[in-house]
Order: sequence, then C-alpha cells, then structure tokens
Amino acid sequence: MFIAFLLVLFTALVALNVYVAKRAARVFGLGVRGRRALLATGLLGLVLLFGARAAGAQLGDLARPLALLGAGLSLAMLLAGAMLLHVDALRAVGWLTRRVRRSKEAAAPPARDGRRDFIEQVASGAALTVGGTAGLWGVAFGRHDYALEEVVVRLPGLPRSLEGFTLAQLSDIHFGTFVGETQRQDALEFVGRARPDLIVLTGDLIDHDARYVPLLGHLVEDLRPLARFGVAAIPGNHDHYAGVDQVLATLRRAGADVLLNAGKSIGDAGGAFALVGVDDRWARRGGAGPDLERALAMVPPDLPRVLLAHQPAYFREGPAGRVGLQLSGHTHGGQISLGWNPAEVVLPYGYVRGLYTHEGSQLYVNRGFGTAGPPARVASAPEITKLVLTAG
Repeated sequence: MFIAFLLVLFTALVALNVYVAKRAARVFGLGVRGRRALLATGLLGLVLLFGARAAGAQLGDLARPLALLGAGLSLAMLLAGAMLLHVDALRAVGWLTRRVRRSKEAAAPPARDGRRDFIEQVASGAALTVGGTAGLWGVAFGRHDYALEEVVVRLPGLPRSLEGFTLAQLSDIHFGTFVGETQRQDALEFVGRARPDLIVLTGDLIDHDARYVPLLGHLVEDLRPLARFGVAAIPGNHDHYAGVDQVLATLRRAGADVLLNAGKSIGDAGGAFALVGVDDRWARRGGAGPDLERALAMVPPDLPRVLLAHQPAYFREGPAGRVGLQLSGHTHGGQISLGWNPAEVVLPYGYVRGLYTHEGSQLYVNRGFGTAGPPARVASAPEITKLVLTAG
C-alpha cells in the first residue's frame, strides 16, 4: 500500500508540473522550448527528491544535497501550482457568474475585456512567482528560521516557591536525512537562551531511520546541564516508526527521564508540581498506547499537573479538565502554508499551534523544530518554547 501511495503521489506531482509549466509558459511568453525546459526542471526535482532519498546509502554524502535540491525545485512547482489553482478557481467563478448573468439578460456575448485579461495575467504571474519563491525560500532558509517563543501559563495550585518556573519545550526534531549535527547545535543554542529549570522533549525525536538515534543521545547529554531538573521525554509516532525501544533506551542512557505512561514530582522543599507523560496514540495499533490513569497514579493527587502528550488531539480524550496544562507537538504548525493554514481545517479540533483552553485546562501546541516530508518551512517557523509557569 505504501508503494501504491508513492506511485499515486508521484503521478499527481507530475500532473501538477505539467499544469504549472503550461500555464507559466503562457503567462510569461516562454514558448514551447521554455515550457519544456520548465517541465524538465520540475521533473528533475521529483527524480532527485525521491531518488536521492531511496538511494541514500549508495549516494553517501551526495544524498542530502541532491535531495535538498530536488525538494527545493519540487516545492517551488508545488506551491506555484497551489497559488495558481486559487487564481484559476476565481477565474472560473468569474466566468460562471458572467455566463449566468448573460443568460438571464438574453444578451449577446460581449467582446473580450482587455482590462480583465490584464488583471488575470498579473494575478497568474504573481501566483507563480510568489509560490515558486516561497518554495525555494522554505527549503533554503525557512527550515532554519528558528523562533524562541515565550509563553506565560497560569497553573492553578503552583507553589509560591515555583513561581516563574521555566520549561523549555523541544518537539518534533526529526533527526534524519535533513536534520543532523548542525541542527543539534542550533537546538542547544536556543534552549540555552531560554535558561530553563526543566527541558521537555515531546516526541518525534527521530524521523524514521534508527541510524540517527545516536544524535539524539548526544543532544540529551548536552541538554541535561542546561536545566537544574534535567530532561524529561516522551515518544511520538515517528519514534515508533524508527523503533521505539531503541529510541527510549538511548534517552535513558543519556540521562533523560522517560515518562512512558509515568509521572514524577518536580520541585523542592517549598512545594512541587506533577509532571506526567503518556505514550503516543499511534502505539494503540500495537495494543498499548497512552495510559493517563497509570501516569497519574504515580504522583500525589493534590499536585498541579503538567502532561506531556505528543498529539494534541489526545487533549480531548481525557486530560481536558484533569490536568492544568498539556504540552504537545506533532502538527508542525502546519509546516507549510500560504495565506491560510489547511492543517486548521484537517486536524482534529483545529489544534495546530499555540495555546488553547477547554474545560478549565490548557493545551500548548509547539510548532516543532525539524521537518517531516518536504524539508521546508513556510509561514510556520520552527519553534523552541519557553513556558513560564505562574500561579495567578
């Protein structure tokens, strides 16, 4: 089924490349040769993207730059096509509206409107230019445009001694083909800027290849000295794809507290709060999955609660109303959006990025640090979150 999906996806992308090349040639007056050259460039991008990733072991050090080049070309065509489809949809609506109006008035078809043709030409050119440029920018720069987001969160019952307690949340790193040592150093730098008391990793730490697990171990070893309460972590769905046992074993060896349906008290003699974590929802396919009851049973019932759960949709499956704050990732904030964010329509409850409330509980969704799928970020900057807890 996965191979069938890739074939369907590849066929759809080829069709989109044909559409973009044809429309771009008409808009910019490129002629037949220009159209063929643009189509060949788009197809080369697809071949490089899919081929370099499939033959990564054989290509060695060339795999990553070739795949990035392919991703840039492919995403430029994809976003140009997406923008152009919006323009063509508006053109179709306008055409249909004029057609209905003429039929009601029983009038002869009017002569072509030169002004309307000019506006449509400009809109099409702008769509192709903006979409293509955004795709290239997202691969070259957007995925490195890190943001340190500071969020003050009220946690009722927080002891006075922990007022201003700071958590640094790092999520969806996706160590793999496109996230490596350079990004590991970037993560350390930005977490260090947050000056946290505790660092939490909320899943999808590995993309899909277990060969990159050692990078995660090195990251945790270097993160631990940056926070007085160390590092706590949970797995995400991609960690299960890569081999969750190896991921969790590496986290533990590196000194992280792995909260797999488990909890612990965080604090000092002046008071504490409960930090609990659950397995990912995807793990249910293997018969296990998140178990909030088990995690809560490990901490005193009277402490304020902070929950680590990879997928934000889990918030509505039990935590809402039972924990003060849930920290999640998974969505990447949509990762790529132009003008509107499809993820807010597609994902459950519209939990995509930022702070939400429900039944007296709060959910914060981190946009993630790395990328999945296309190695690009457009209008959804990679994020490290500095969460400052307050009692009131």
